[in-house]
Amino acid sequence: MSNQNQTTLNRRGFLKNSGIALGAVSLATLANLSTSAKAAGVRVWPFGSRPLVRKGDVILFQGDSITDMGRSREKAALANNQEALGNGYAWFAGLELLVQKPKAGLTIYNRGVSGNKVFQLADRWQKDCLDLKPTLLSILIGVNDLWHTLNGNYNGTVEIYERDYNALLVRTRRALPKVKLVICEPFVLRCGVVNEKWFPAFDHYRAAAKRVAETHGALFIPFQAMFDRAIQYAPAKHFTADGVHPTDSGASLMAYNWLRAVTGGR
Repeated sequence: MSNQNQTTLNRRGFLKNSGIALGAVSLATLANLSTSAKAAGVRVWPFGSRPLVRKGDVILFQGDSITDMGRSREKAALANNQEALGNGYAWFAGLELLVQKPKAGLTIYNRGVSGNKVFQLADRWQKDCLDLKPTLLSILIGVNDLWHTLNGNYNGTVEIYERDYNALLVRTRRALPKVKLVICEPFVLRCGVVNEKWFPAFDHYRAAAKRVAETHGALFIPFQAMFDRAIQYAPAKHFTADGVHPTDSGASLMAYNWLRAVTGGR
């Protein structure tokens, strides 16, 4: 995306003004992440504080299918490109940053891979993270670490998830000591494939992700708390058809709150 193209877009906010964002659901009602987080007892970057995104940042989104969202492998090396960023929250958040900060010189990549668990992130970490030298790294991982145990395709445990996640971030800090880390809470909604068999085990994975964030001094974004609040105003299927993968409304809500967190609410 050229600077000329960026400046022709409405800088008051793509997400807030687009019809994609939340349909009939009010952003003002749902976007108060700090309230949701406080109610859930979760520590997050305080809105209005110093922004995490800085001029010249290389921003990398990592994770599984929720991050992947159909991104082009052929164009993966292109920064700030819609096909490379996919069709989910990484694209919505990336576009908003480019629109709002056209002179910031941001470089934004998405390297999420559908089906990944933490150990699979580690297998491709050198190429898909460290070699890109991100200055801001956002990771959303965990749903497959449980889901694939429920369908018999994986024999992992929450202890393995937390151990592997910690090891991945130790490795990251050693290679990129100044990287700013964002750990997103794995989430599910009770619809589609998500039934009572997921609980209480899934809550343990969420808690493990929070502990990992605290251990490594990362910004923690409580997506589960956000969606738990959102379903007070619209049915779960408004945000995810299968309980795992967000609709446009769900992805837009994720992007909006991710942006509020990393920009200090600005």
